Amino acid sequence: SFIDAHRATAALLGDTMSANIFLLGYAWQRGAVPVSLEALQAAIRLNGVAVERNLDAFSWGRFAAHDTRAMENIIRSGTPVPATDTRPESLDETIERRQRFLTRYQNAAYGKRYRDRIEAVRKIELEHMPSSSALSSAVARGLFKLMAAKDEYEVARLYSDGAFRRQLKAMFAGELKLEFYLAPPFLSRPDPATGRPKKRRFGPWTMRAFTLLARMKGARGTLLDPFRYSADRRLERQLLTDYLALLDEIAAHLTAENHGIAVQLAALPENIRGFGPVKREAAELAGAQREDLLDAFKAPPSKRRHAA
Repeated sequence: SFIDAHRATAALLGDTMSANIFLLGYAWQRGAVPVSLEALQAAIRLNGVAVERNLDAFSWGRFAAHDTRAMENIIRSGTPVPATDTRPESLDETIERRQRFLTRYQNAAYGKRYRDRIEAVRKIELEHMPSSSALSSAVARGLFKLMAAKDEYEVARLYSDGAFRRQLKAMFAGELKLEFYLAPPFLSRPDPATGRPKKRRFGPWTMRAFTLLARMKGARGTLLDPFRYSADRRLERQLLTDYLALLDEIAAHLTAENHGIAVQLAALPENIRGFGPVKREAAELAGAQREDLLDAFKAPPSKRRHAA
């Protein structure tokens, strides 16, 4: 099946931001997504971002799969579509939402630390590029990614805060027996074939362990943290430390001329994905890119133009 989701969502919803959700609805209606309607709608609501717009996009995708010709007739006729929340999230809204997340992730001081750093960047950007917020937006994304690393405490919180059980209740009926495949750093040996930690199966008692571990998040990164010396946790701390130092460099040398390079520097954490060896390889590549971009960022304008 083929359908132009960008064209459809632009005509029906006013923009293309929900094209993926539209396609999800289309695929679900065609029977290609083995998840209940209630569970998918609950997931959209739990995500908490542009909920009504995404629910509308999902419904339009289902309608398109059911009767594509009728949808095309609606688009061609220009029939008014009920207004939904199609306005993109503002930078202030993004910062507020992520500050709330980081408060749940660690504490209120941690969330405020994020906001304060973004506001400092916004002030400097306003001085040099009053008409742009590209740097502030890039920092808001990059800093959040590094501050919200999915470590053992965060995994435990996500499983034990109630949302996971609500999703299960929406998807399945009756009593469930849960099993988890995990690779705890103290118990897992490398897989001979891949070299990565081999996962082991754990029983239903793991949910109680998650609840206890989530309550211990205050120990994160301290001397009481039993996970702080693992390779992944050391990498995450180093990445955040390096990024904060990078923001200091940007603040000290930002001009209107090197603003574009500063945005590229601030966005580097977005390229660091995955876990374990995959994440380490991505971090090494991002580090090499950082050095090249920093050289260009600090270069005199004449050399920068020549290099470009």
